[in-house]
Amino acid sequence: MSKINKLFQDLSIVEKIQEKLPTLFQLAEIDNQRDGKLGMEIGSARERIIIALLIYQFGEDNITTNIPITENETDVIVFKEPISIKTVTNKKIVGVKLIWTVDAQKALEFINTYKAECDMLFVHINWNGNGGMYLIPKEV
Repeated sequence: MSKINKLFQDLSIVEKIQEKLPTLFQLAEIDNQRDGKLGMEIGSARERIIIALLIYQFGEDNITTNIPITENETDVIVFKEPISIKTVTNKKIVGVKLIWTVDAQKALEFINTYKAECDMLFVHINWNGNGGMYLIPKEV
């Protein structure tokens, strides 16, 4: 079992996540709006919030954030295990971007060859509804 699972077993941290995460995501959205629409940098802002949570819970010594921008999936390393962070803020989860490209050929190639390289920490914020935070092992 991954050490990051402790994040979901500590009831005090679960309560803090439930209480604080929506507010922090809302502040990030306000900070990343242009003309009433979210900019694409919102994903990075949300990732930084989740990484701050991981540092708070597990300590700086157990978190590596110096990840090259060219790294495909890894957003943070927790206890020497790479983690991909994905976030959505919708009522319904309609999809999650795994790759950023405008090249149709590269997108098709990605679809046909994708295999997860690391576990995913998936955060769903549903304003005025139920959301969640989930750890999805790469084996899934």
